[in-house]
Amino acid sequence: MIRVQHEDFDIGAEIARLTQGRRDIGAIVTFTGTVRDQSGAVDQMSIEHYPGMTESELARIEAEACARWKLQASLIVHRYGTLAPGDNIVLVVTASEHRDAAFDAARFLMDYLKSSAPFWKRESGKGGNHWVEASASDDAATASWNKKHAAE
Repeated sequence: MIRVQHEDFDIGAEIARLTQGRRDIGAIVTFTGTVRDQSGAVDQMSIEHYPGMTESELARIEAEACARWKLQASLIVHRYGTLAPGDNIVLVVTASEHRDAAFDAARFLMDYLKSSAPFWKRESGKGGNHWVEASASDDAATASWNKKHAAE
């Protein structure tokens, strides 16, 4: 399941909804990303996306995660709009029979979301406005998954 939405999400409620009635799940891994402001210079982050294209691309990468690892369930929720430091941005939940698949799939999805997902983020604050780019470490993490996939 994937959702791109303006509204905040309730992490506990999302996990409960995803796993309700399931007895085949032995591991649930979650990642929640929030707007950070380490230097006190960020007042807000604006996140933009192209409706339709973004959802299709997230569905594609989620399907790839499900093909690589045996997942019983998965969820990506990503917000857009204007957010303040401390606000939730993204939730990734992976559920599997065993923990390794859930951890690996969650890391794979987050590495993709940080480096390649079609979202554009702009921070605004005391130092002005600037677009947030993927870091070299984000790009390297995504590249390592591509290498692993090519070797398989």
